[in-house]
Amino acid sequence: MNTANVRTRFAPSPTGYMHIGNLRTALYTYIIARKYGGKFILRIEDTDQGRFVEGATEVIYDTLRKCGLEWDEGPDIGGPVGPYIQSERMGLFKEYAEQLVKSGHAYYCFCTKERMEQVHEEQRAKGITPTYDRHCRELPQEEVDKLLAEGVPYVIRQKVPLDGTTTFHDELYGDITVPNADLDDQILLKADGMPTYNFANVVDDHLMGITHVVRGNEYLSSAPKYNLLYEAFGWEVPTYIHVEHIMRDATHKLSKRDGDAYFGDFVEKGFYIPAILNYIALLGWAPKGEQEIFTLDELVQEFDISGLSKSPAIFDPVKMKAINFEWIKKLSLDEFKELALPYIRQTCKSEDIDLDVLVKTLQPRTELFTDIPEKVDFIDELREYSTDLYFNKKMKTTPETSLEALKAASEVFEGIDDNAWTEENIHSALFAKIEALGVKNGWMLLPIRAALSGKQSTPGGGVELAAILGKKESLARIAKGIELLSN
Repeated sequence: MNTANVRTRFAPSPTGYMHIGNLRTALYTYIIARKYGGKFILRIEDTDQGRFVEGATEVIYDTLRKCGLEWDEGPDIGGPVGPYIQSERMGLFKEYAEQLVKSGHAYYCFCTKERMEQVHEEQRAKGITPTYDRHCRELPQEEVDKLLAEGVPYVIRQKVPLDGTTTFHDELYGDITVPNADLDDQILLKADGMPTYNFANVVDDHLMGITHVVRGNEYLSSAPKYNLLYEAFGWEVPTYIHVEHIMRDATHKLSKRDGDAYFGDFVEKGFYIPAILNYIALLGWAPKGEQEIFTLDELVQEFDISGLSKSPAIFDPVKMKAINFEWIKKLSLDEFKELALPYIRQTCKSEDIDLDVLVKTLQPRTELFTDIPEKVDFIDELREYSTDLYFNKKMKTTPETSLEALKAASEVFEGIDDNAWTEENIHSALFAKIEALGVKNGWMLLPIRAALSGKQSTPGGGVELAAILGKKESLARIAKGIELLSN
């Protein structure tokens, strides 16, 4: 693969939110540019105005920036080969399409929509895949000139060779040869003067000096027609890298209709953005070693096109959560605190707690940030709970033993000076009492956790909860537990 003067591009259409398949393409495109010291270009392909969604361009900018995929040239920052919004480049496509007509590589087609529908209906009736029947391909020049002079609407079609083969090279799939007879005379310029996606891509990629094109392998079937266009213009063909689909399972693509397909969906579900990027990098790419957790800079260092797979990648939400968990554990306490605080404050408004202890307790127990609100919803208010919470076969606790434990815990808590109320001091005092009573740790700690939280599952045990809640609130909740168990 030629890596001199690498220029890659990400060319999304502003049709909605960022699908993770598109984001993966952007990521691979960015990585290749950075790995070889090249340029990463952002181009907005908005020629299909029927699918344009207001605000979608801003979503593209916002998503890429949040992921750290900063571009070197683009609509908002400019560059030497702008404009970088396709609808602002409309004047040049007709010129290039007509150049192909003059060189014999394209032709005017005057077929009406009604005629095409009739042709396709007849083809389907015969079991033939609907395609253009090349009716206008060999029209005499005099007739073409007459129709043009009369202002008859037309499209410009590519004049694909009727025999022979076309070979193109892909970095994953190698050389692929297709019979030209299997290729359609695709439309290059529509009746309204707008270029088709396939034609605009070829022209823009050439004019912007794009050397490497990363796209989904659904475009493999179009690659021969791209090559024929490059050859017709006498332009150098870029390096193709067609990546496989991301699948929901063995037979279904990850679809927008199924949900969980958009970048924003995962952020809302509590995933950490670098973890999202890390996971989608692994969807279709295998690093050489055992490492799975990568920063963006590490991905740039480790990425190799040879590691891309020719098999579809199965999206595994369990694996994605595991990677997210590892990322959260890697954060510094201050980083985690900043990210976790908005989620903590959804259900915990109290300012009278030890937030640092809470954050330290939460971090190793947080798989997704959205887990946090439910984990801390007992802090502001102790809800009503039943004595069933004090039964535990494994710890051999009952309401009767728990009543003894809470009374002992109350004495311990009362004995700790207000100014010495720390996690370390609470731990030392409780475990000294456990040793003095000759009981197992759970005999004392499980009832404390139940009384302080009113929940079976909490972020941390009795010691951490007491440190988080403070002495006054801990004693008040222990007293409520004693009252409940005494009745």
